[in-house]
Amino acid sequence: MRRVTLTQFLIEQQRAGRTTPELRLLIEVVARAVKAISVNVSKGALAGVLGEAGTDNVQGEAQKKLDVIANEILLQANEWGGHLAAMASEEVEEVHQIPFDYPKGGFLLLFDPLDGSSNIDVNISVGTIFSVLRNPEGDGEPTEQNFLQPGREQVAAGYALYGPSTQLILTVGDGVHGFTLDREMGSFIYTHPFMTVPNETQEFAINASNARYWEPPVQRYIAELQAGKSGPRGKDFNMRWVASMVADVHRILTRGGIFMYPMDEKCRDKGGKLRLMYEANPMAMIIEQAGGAATTGRERIMDLQPTKLHQRVPVVLGSAAEVERVTKYHLEG
Repeated sequence: MRRVTLTQFLIEQQRAGRTTPELRLLIEVVARAVKAISVNVSKGALAGVLGEAGTDNVQGEAQKKLDVIANEILLQANEWGGHLAAMASEEVEEVHQIPFDYPKGGFLLLFDPLDGSSNIDVNISVGTIFSVLRNPEGDGEPTEQNFLQPGREQVAAGYALYGPSTQLILTVGDGVHGFTLDREMGSFIYTHPFMTVPNETQEFAINASNARYWEPPVQRYIAELQAGKSGPRGKDFNMRWVASMVADVHRILTRGGIFMYPMDEKCRDKGGKLRLMYEANPMAMIIEQAGGAATTGRERIMDLQPTKLHQRVPVVLGSAAEVERVTKYHLEG
């Protein structure tokens, strides 16, 4: 059986007119950075990378050592390639400009360098999420305004999952494709073509410790699932919650389900829990390309007009029928 590498896959996409040479190179550089992050994650305590970094990120959250390492790997890997106009990281307040002595390109890269980092010290799967936008034409260095584009404007999105194997999940707007890192070869191999979210599901992912803060539509929906066979849904559901968005979404992409971090009284003053630009938009693009749906509970995530770089939003995504049901409950009030 012919083994197709990520590079071969991207070249074929380029020949079919689905990507450009610049976008192909950008994705390949991100993939190289992912391999470097994977090495650091896998070494764990052996490399002294576990524990707190002693600093907070722009969100006011305590950074893990690996948060800082992953962020630096992605920034340094992507500075010099000539395909980016600027970058933005969940870990850094300001837009990261390309050094003046490097060439610039036409794309903007946004990323969450290490999603689920609270799981690092207990050796549970974490990941990296990224999003690619076109830089609006204009003179001068890109500002925050250049990045404030609705999710539907993304030209590519993906995530890496650092689990028993390292996987890279990617969309360039023509379905969702999965690659597995062959550590001996050092290459990502095309292992999961045209991934789709199953329509039927019996699993849901939500942080149940926040139940007392949920809005009535969410309480109604979760109560129906918990009622199981004797309730209105007529079947039993299982709850799964990893506390790593990448891991939870990957499970849903693989075997169906719904992931929810809804608006609640605990996060209302922040606008939601998850970041629109670094988490919600790229994951929404992936899930929609796989046949699922992604909303805030009230509107499609990728139609939102961002107002700031680190904006937060509620997120409901996964199997389309379940997302539509939750959204219907919200709209009914």
